[in-house]
Amino acid sequence: MDGGLLVAKTLASQGVTTLFTLCGGHIAPILIGCKNVGIRVVDTRHEVNAVFAADAVARLTGIPGVAAVTAGPGVTNTITAVKNAQMAQSPLILLGGATATVLKGRGSLQDIDQMALIKPHVKWAVSIKRVRNIPDVLREAFRVALSGVPGPVFVELPIDTLFPQAIIREWYGIKSGDTGAKSLPQKIQQQAIQWYLKRHLDAMFDQADAAQNLTDKQSDEPVRGEFKQIPRSGAEQVAAILRRAERPVMVIGSQTMLNARKAHELALAVDKLGIPVYLSGMARGLLGTESAFQMRHKRKEALREADVVILAGVPCDFRLDYGNHISRRAKLVSVNRSEEDLTKNRTPDVALLGDPMEFLLALADATHLDQSTLSTHHSTLRNRDAVRNDDIARQAAETMGEYLNPLHLCRELDKHLADNSVIVADGGDFVATASYIVRPRTPLAWYDPGVFGTLGVGAGFALGVKAIKPDAEVWIFYGDGSAGYSIAEFDSFARHGMGVIAVVGNDAGWTQIARDQITLLGDDVGTVLARTNYHDVARGFGGEGAVVQRADELGSVIAQAKRSAREGKPFLINALIGKTEFRKGSLSM
Repeated sequence: MDGGLLVAKTLASQGVTTLFTLCGGHIAPILIGCKNVGIRVVDTRHEVNAVFAADAVARLTGIPGVAAVTAGPGVTNTITAVKNAQMAQSPLILLGGATATVLKGRGSLQDIDQMALIKPHVKWAVSIKRVRNIPDVLREAFRVALSGVPGPVFVELPIDTLFPQAIIREWYGIKSGDTGAKSLPQKIQQQAIQWYLKRHLDAMFDQADAAQNLTDKQSDEPVRGEFKQIPRSGAEQVAAILRRAERPVMVIGSQTMLNARKAHELALAVDKLGIPVYLSGMARGLLGTESAFQMRHKRKEALREADVVILAGVPCDFRLDYGNHISRRAKLVSVNRSEEDLTKNRTPDVALLGDPMEFLLALADATHLDQSTLSTHHSTLRNRDAVRNDDIARQAAETMGEYLNPLHLCRELDKHLADNSVIVADGGDFVATASYIVRPRTPLAWYDPGVFGTLGVGAGFALGVKAIKPDAEVWIFYGDGSAGYSIAEFDSFARHGMGVIAVVGNDAGWTQIARDQITLLGDDVGTVLARTNYHDVARGFGGEGAVVQRADELGSVIAQAKRSAREGKPFLINALIGKTEFRKGSLSM
């Protein structure tokens, strides 16, 4: 009986196609089991990136991504990614190895209290005690991860629940007959130990074969998440409010994208509503690049002028200045799966607890607005967008001495993105600049860390996306600071044949921090970097790369990168950019 194979078969029954990992002795049977049942095993160079990859899979597919890491430091290395998933409301399953059940607390290798460490950062943490419980516990883990406000779940699997029973009995030293004791007290003591160990293992493996046989015979339907349904009357109430509105504005956030299979249906519903909409987080790209109703700039001004504001899966946190961006005279509608986020910092006029995607689908059915009454409002916001775009184009045309203008770089990158491109955003100033300019082409084509603002998600997210969508053109937009967190995963990209393109906006500094630190405190200490040859680093890890610092070089380098990616070889563009004041004063806390 092999607990690792039982884990693998249960994962396969839940629709898991890829397992992300960094190997370790505690979890080896899980990796081998997954390989044997046809689950692809993608190994990374750091455990945190295995969890980031699982997070990206969950966002892309709606099925919890799964990562497996070894005990002790393997688990502790994942904490940042687990916390990021919790705050981003991303469902994933983290499988953590652990010391043998009889050795807990006795000083064995990498034995720590993992449960106490990880419980604050997950929806549920559970430790397996018996092999037969593996399928039921894992199925419950998927249900919990998906239900209500989605999030990560931790399942601890001690090493003696994973390896074949014969090997475990040998490790435990279970013997029959003479134990070799020289005296009667020694013989009694050793017999007592043998009796205890045998009893412990008998209980651990009791009915394990039955669980294996049952898993072999049944084809489980993947579990579904559960969430509170918003009654139809909620949509009708908001529809009545919209019919009286003159300046409605909607903000759609990541939580609306939890059901990836309905993304296209949601896009049609938002267009049908016909009110100005701002997209944030994972909702970027929902309406493509040509929607007449999507606005990209001056959101704060629009919210302050609006008479009705709908927040769909968006809390009033720092990103909306704790609700202060929204006029107190506006009718505020908040829709959220989280009861806490529903009323965070601002009490809405209409608070609807439930799934924002389902609400918007119902609202589109219940609402038929007279677009002529909104034409002036639309024109005002579109003109404001056009003015801002013209201003960006003007700034992008400015020369910056020996280095690239980052705005020009972003405009060129946007021109070259394929229709099936996916963008992973990992950085501060350069990446935030790109968010004003680069347009995701389709729904689920933009990945950023979310509210936690975590640097270092880039390579892990790209691994996850590329594993599920191997034909997609996957781009990582790195700041030169954030690139340092995960550039070693170029080795993983190369080994697994993943043609990812990374662009490093290299201005030799932590510019988003430095700009305000220097202004406020007069010192750049701790914010200065070098113009490092990141393209050479990528080559050292088995990829390709090039440095570019002149505008006339951009086209050929981008073409080279895309060609390399199509051939399955990762490519890094080390773009030497100048520093700008484009985002001066934008630091949020």
